[in-house]
Amino acid sequence: MPYPDRFYPIVDNLAWIERLTRLGVGMVQLRAKDLSHGDALRLVREALAIVAGTPTALVVNDYWQAAIEAGARHVHLGQEDLAEADVGAIRRAGLTLGLSTHDDSELEAALRAKPDYVALGPIYPTTLKGMRFAPQGLERIGDWKRRIGAIPLVAIGGITLERAPGVFAAGADSIAVVSDVTQNADPEGRVRDWLALVRRN
Repeated sequence: MPYPDRFYPIVDNLAWIERLTRLGVGMVQLRAKDLSHGDALRLVREALAIVAGTPTALVVNDYWQAAIEAGARHVHLGQEDLAEADVGAIRRAGLTLGLSTHDDSELEAALRAKPDYVALGPIYPTTLKGMRFAPQGLERIGDWKRRIGAIPLVAIGGITLERAPGVFAAGADSIAVVSDVTQNADPEGRVRDWLALVRRN
């Protein structure tokens, strides 16, 4: 499996991890907010138990210390998390590191950390959470890809299955998906359609 996988769902609980793993998703991010270290550690351990022995890779958002302690292999940090994280400890533990970016200064900060992939967003308007940044648009994807070169680029924010071909054509290596799966009337069917799309492209 390429890393990051071309279809990259992001969910906030174990039930979703289980559903996506059962469907054969190659990579899923667990993004649960405002947990204590103990709660985060328990959650990560339970998520790792779900994906153990399957083709699904688990990426832990934010809780890098819990990820190291639980034996996770992949972590993703936002810019605020990056500023406080011990990147050296993450690297010494052998974890891959994905980083979020929204503007030029954040991209520069991300590249200094030598990430395994860079995420750019939001590409389209999203109602998922209040965003400090305007939609980036498809043109910014091409610009970011030219600037980061061989580092994989993950596009995120308001991307639906129907918009995905244009996002890939603009230069994204991977698409992170939240509401197009979790708020879909038929999540399993939507995931199968995403998997079929990325296998064709």
